[in-house]
Formats: sequence, structure tokens, C-alpha cells
Amino acid sequence: MKLLLIKIFSTIVFLTSSSAFACSIDARVSIVGNEFPAIQTVGSGAKECKGAKVSANLTADHQKINVAGMSSEPAEYTSAIVANTSIVALLNEDLIRPLDSLVKKHGKGLKKNQLITIDGKIMAVAFMANAQHLVYRKDILKKLNINVPKTYEEMLSAAKKIRDAGLVKNPVGGAYKAGWNLAQEFNNMFIGYGGSHFKGNTAEPNVNSESGVKALEMMKALSNYMNPDFLTHDSNATNAEFRAGNVAIMNMWGSRAATLVDADGVSDEVKNGMDIAGPMTVGGGKTPASTLFWDGWTVAKKISDKEAEATFIAMTNAIRPSIMDNDDIRKQAVWLIDGYKPTEAAKGVFAAAKMSTTPYPMLPYAGLMHSAIGKEISDFMQGKETAKKTLSDIEDAYRASAKEKGFL
Repeated sequence: MKLLLIKIFSTIVFLTSSSAFACSIDARVSIVGNEFPAIQTVGSGAKECKGAKVSANLTADHQKINVAGMSSEPAEYTSAIVANTSIVALLNEDLIRPLDSLVKKHGKGLKKNQLITIDGKIMAVAFMANAQHLVYRKDILKKLNINVPKTYEEMLSAAKKIRDAGLVKNPVGGAYKAGWNLAQEFNNMFIGYGGSHFKGNTAEPNVNSESGVKALEMMKALSNYMNPDFLTHDSNATNAEFRAGNVAIMNMWGSRAATLVDADGVSDEVKNGMDIAGPMTVGGGKTPASTLFWDGWTVAKKISDKEAEATFIAMTNAIRPSIMDNDDIRKQAVWLIDGYKPTEAAKGVFAAAKMSTTPYPMLPYAGLMHSAIGKEISDFMQGKETAKKTLSDIEDAYRASAKEKGFL
């Protein structure tokens, strides 16, 4: 299956909002997705619909359960909230349905850049853009006369100065939890060094390269300035460290940075000191060491047409333009919703788009590579094996999976 790379980020537009519509459904809706604030807002918006039960399982483990939950007959979940990474697994297993007829019937308020089209069919509706970028304590950098890092080399230099000054013991934060998160950090760095995961337009792996070695070495260097338990830290744990004043510079998702210091108990020093910048480059390259994402929702294939229609109506209600009238909701994300006006917290993602950050590829075998990376690089990060051995193991693990799936 040939999947098209959708560049929705170059066409983000901001228009005046239209009126909301009453939401009435006559069949169940069951949603699975991540747990961060913008996704919680979408789940709550779907639950506003009356006439049938709407439930939502929003969890950090959503990628571990959405395929199984949409594989049963009928599917447990009628909608999965996905990104351009996680949709691939659902496509590969043929678990989501084309939405063209439902868009025509109920999606008149949706914008063209929200419609994720694959092989000529609308397979998802995007509602937000996302990217990882720099989040930092401007007060700490100012105190030490450190310029805002634009490269990872500058980030390392800043981390050393901050530690040496005794201001923060482990000043660098990152979502380095073993598995998906750690693999994504590698992807960012690998792309920044000019790497390409696959050879040409084939499914042949290409990570065992100079770019791969450099990416691992930079990640290891950064980890020396992180909490020693960094391999257990996802974005939630990393944000908690930042809120507690234990992190001064970090690479963080725009969707998480927007509400980073809104939690109870965050000191005024941290609130007033936080600032956001675009993604960093590495190794003298011009390509940002980051990737652009969209988040959106799908509709399950193994459900009745009645349930599919109810799901589409409820999910469309959840992203209706009128929710942009709520300032708290508006700052949760870089929304791809009619009526969105950018907030200060959105500048990192906008900078990523302006810098032509590479979109994460929607290739049917990209998820297999991501999984192989996530499984294999923990040993390197713990000093148990060399970079070349790790990269070789990644390619071996990927080839085994790709052959099993028929891609090689």
C-alpha cells in the first residue's frame, strides 16, 4: 500500500468561527487516545452528544491497546485518536474506514487541511499540529549569561555551565523513556544529522550509518546531564521535573509545553522563568532535529454503519469552531480548527513549521522501524554496547519484522 505524505502544516489557516450545531446520536461511541489536555478536550466534546453512550479511554498506553481494541467483531473502540505515526498500524491491519461519505454528509465545517487523505481516500480528520522543540528557563540562562540554544551542541554547553554553577544538578530534560519515546528522540537526532531511515524509495533499512552513530553519541552525551532514571521518563515525568525546578532546558512536545506550568503547586519562579523556542539543529546541519506531527481521529471499520455515523458526528462536535472561544482550550495546542488564533505557547510548533521541519513519514513499515529502535537502544544508553552494535541490532530486528509483514 502506497501512503502519501500529507503536508498539512504549510496550510494552517485561521478563520472566523461558525456556529456550533446540536449534537444528537443514536448509537454508541467509544474513543481510545492519549491523555494530554488537548485530547481530554476532544473526549469531553464528544461526550456532550446526547441520545447514546459516549465513553473514552484516554491513556498513555493508547498505542498498546488501540489495534487490539479495534480488531474484535464488533470493535471495542469506534474511534482511535492517532497521529501520523500511530495511524500506520491501524492502516496496516485494515482497521479504519474511509470517511469520504461521512465528510460529505456531516463534515461541511471541516477544512481541507484537516482531511488526511491516503491513496485517494479520507482516512482521518486532523485537529492539531505538533512538534518537539526547546523549552527552557530564561531566568537561569540570563543569570549565567547563556544565549538561548539553537543547536544541541549549545544545549550541551549550557547544561555544563548550569551544573557547574550549582543551579540545577541535572539540567537537561527529555522524553527518553525506553520504547516509543526513546525511539522518537533518536529519530529527531538522526534526521538532524541528515540521516534517512530507509534506502531510497525502498523498505531497506539505512540507520546503521555515520548519522546513526552521531545521533546515538549525542543522545548519550545529553543523558549525562539528565536525571539518572531518564530511561523511565516520558513527557509526563519530564514535565513534572521541569515544574519542580529540576530541569532548565529540554526538548518537549508543543502539545505538552502549552499547559506545562498550569498545574497546582508550580512556583512563580518556574512559571515566570519558562519560555519556548523552536527546534534545535545538530552537527552543523540546517535541518531541525525534530519531526512534524498531526493528531486526529479515525473511525473503526469493524462497527456498524450506524455506530460509524454516530462516531463521526460526536467527534466532529468535539472539534467544532466554537470551542476556540475558550481561552483555556485555545492554548492547549496548535489547533487546526476554524477560528483558532495562535497563542504565545504555540510559537515553538510554528517555528518548527517555518523551519521546514521534516514531517514524520506515514510509511507502512515506518512503525516497524520505530519499534525496532525503541527496543534496541536502551543498552547503548546504559553503556552496555557500542553504537555500531546497537544500529546493527536495530536493522536486524527491523528486517525480521519487515520480512514477516511482507515488506522485504
